[in-house]
Amino acid sequence: MDFGKNFLWGGAVAANQIEGAWLEDGKLPCISDVLVGLMSKPDLKWNETTHKWELALDSSKHYLTHEGIDFYHRYEEDIALMAELGLKAFRTSIAWSRIFPKGDEAEPNEAGLEFYDRLFETLHKYGMEPVITLSHYETPLYLLTEYGGWSSRKMIDFWMRYVEVVFKRYRKQVKYWLTFNEINNILRFPFPAAGMLNLNPEHTDDVRKDLSIKQLYQSTHYIFVANAMTVKLCKEINPDARIGCMLSLSSIGTYPATCHPLDVLGAQDFKRNSLLFSDVMVKGHYPAYIERRWTQHDAKPEILDGDLELIAKYPVDHLAFSYYRSAIFKHGTEMRTDTGGAVGMDNPYLKTSPEPWKWPIDPIGLRYVLNELYDRYEVPLFIVENGIGLDETPDEKGLISDPDRVTYVKDHLIQIHEAMQDGCDVMGYLYWGPIDIVSAGTGEMKKRYGFIYVDRHNDGSGTLERLKKESFSWYRKVIDTNGASLFE
Repeated sequence: MDFGKNFLWGGAVAANQIEGAWLEDGKLPCISDVLVGLMSKPDLKWNETTHKWELALDSSKHYLTHEGIDFYHRYEEDIALMAELGLKAFRTSIAWSRIFPKGDEAEPNEAGLEFYDRLFETLHKYGMEPVITLSHYETPLYLLTEYGGWSSRKMIDFWMRYVEVVFKRYRKQVKYWLTFNEINNILRFPFPAAGMLNLNPEHTDDVRKDLSIKQLYQSTHYIFVANAMTVKLCKEINPDARIGCMLSLSSIGTYPATCHPLDVLGAQDFKRNSLLFSDVMVKGHYPAYIERRWTQHDAKPEILDGDLELIAKYPVDHLAFSYYRSAIFKHGTEMRTDTGGAVGMDNPYLKTSPEPWKWPIDPIGLRYVLNELYDRYEVPLFIVENGIGLDETPDEKGLISDPDRVTYVKDHLIQIHEAMQDGCDVMGYLYWGPIDIVSAGTGEMKKRYGFIYVDRHNDGSGTLERLKKESFSWYRKVIDTNGASLFE
């Protein structure tokens, strides 16, 4: 009743949510640095003289990501805690703007490279496999304001310069790579997901609304090409490396509200918003259903000679994804999305997480998603984000009891095991936020995911002291027993 000898037990974070030091050692702003949360309006202004977007931070806001939890200076302490927690793998990202601060430089920033040298050496010292995301909402801001980000095909060259540097630098330190984090979110919030900006706005107040559907599909195609080129280069530099795509796939757990054919068909069509990305990056070709969408919206992208052949030749090795909750689709009802996935009708059969977020909790939905994905692709699956955010404060004894977290993780892990018994090839489980970090969606500390508490608050105050929650020892036992303790 365990998870097999090669199962990767671990945790996952992102550089922009944890590191801080946003302008230290040569780093320049990235897209996350102008957002309080991914769902918020970017704090940029249009300069009528230069006809460019410029940084316009609001002094009344708390940009908690600018300091994060100070992982940049405390990584040794934090990695030691992760080792005590028992993690065998640790997912984080390389902040692109630490390596190429503007993004279009000819030479990388050595100070940024040296930081990740030290980080990866520390992970190996404690017996942890680095699982590294190349782009996790961290595109250099200059690439947006100067070139329009992934609206421009020039981005492919800038991207490939960056990934070549890090592949060569860390070829002996990193085996597991992920390309673009949750890149299917480009169709829902393109600014953070893919670093996209319209350089010729019609004086609107929100840069997110300046992009046409055709621009979104065109940028998506550029990213598909870049993804294939990245896989190719990775294999050339380190044939032993494993490289996957990373998608937000909670939406694959979208159920029709009824057995009415329009509900069933609508749920299928909604899921294709995300399956498009895995179909292309895993199967290596555009699916037939996309042609109708392109035609309906006059949105077929320009595809250059050789693009489709490249995509076909270099699919990813595995499919990594996030799963937080399921959703219900009803015909005629608008489906909303946020960083946790889709939001539709309430599901009366599910409990929800506590106030104020109230995300539906559906462990069986994860088993369903794993089976759907493995039936469709037959490649290894890697759960690299799953977790629960709670509002927590130490009691008078300095203790944090978090039974809701234990229940959430236990129930999801049991369903992962069921999916493995169903025949799914699951590489591992990386819990999202093993230490409290800045929430991506809302830009706050109040929404805490960690087994480790960090004394930092929404107003920026706090000592940054680390404190183990009660769930810490529970998760350590799960890892120590390779999951067998779940069934005691």
